[in-house]
Amino acid sequence: MNRTKAHRGFTLLEILLVTGLLAIVMAMVLPSFFNDFTRAQLPESGRQMRALLQLTRANAMIDGLRYRIRFPREDELDGQGDQRQPVVEVEDRPLEFPEEFRPVLASWAQDTTLLRKIRCAKVRLGKPTIDQLLGEDELADELAEDRLEELEETADETYEDEFPPLVIDTDGTSEWATFLLTDAPADVPLEDLDDETEFARLELILDGLTGLSWLQRTLYVEELEMMKEHGWPPVLRKDFLQAQKLTEDNVLEIREASVRR
Repeated sequence: MNRTKAHRGFTLLEILLVTGLLAIVMAMVLPSFFNDFTRAQLPESGRQMRALLQLTRANAMIDGLRYRIRFPREDELDGQGDQRQPVVEVEDRPLEFPEEFRPVLASWAQDTTLLRKIRCAKVRLGKPTIDQLLGEDELADELAEDRLEELEETADETYEDEFPPLVIDTDGTSEWATFLLTDAPADVPLEDLDDETEFARLELILDGLTGLSWLQRTLYVEELEMMKEHGWPPVLRKDFLQAQKLTEDNVLEIREASVRR
């Protein structure tokens, strides 16, 4: 004799209870997920910016032409209709039109470099110094302003104070440059960025002579003061993204590892 098994269904109350619990869990998990996703975009954007610098340097040497990398002005858009992506240009007719740079339309120069919500907040030309990073080097600020004025006079162009162009010569060399990348919105002023703990920051430091570059988190004031006391430069010469505070021992370990490489 066949027996029919009764299958008990879910009541409306049980369904509503489970749906409510799922909604609460999602509300707790999703913000953390998206914050972690954005944080992961920052180092990836730094790596892609480094790749763009390397490609631009290689093309300058192959073509025997000067290239430059800069960020759009206030009244200008990048190749993707935004203002976040770096613009790559080439001085393709230096004898006829010196200091006249034209956009590079090749795909490698037009692809997305900085990922969603990541932007460059500042470009610093010149080798980083402790006093400069501590805001105690007024001479460095004056020299940077003079350098920007010189570039504007030479090229008959204007640039934003925070975004001087990086010119790469035909032998692949350039000035030292530091690109400060962040996930902070554009309406967060640069002077307030150091005080904002909710936003991540990352520096891409380029040695213009060798073409080597490193991703380095922004150093804490205590770390800079320690390095100043020992006469150490603020460039670790290796990728350093760890959040833990640097001590004398691990700075020496990093420096020794960099020398061995």
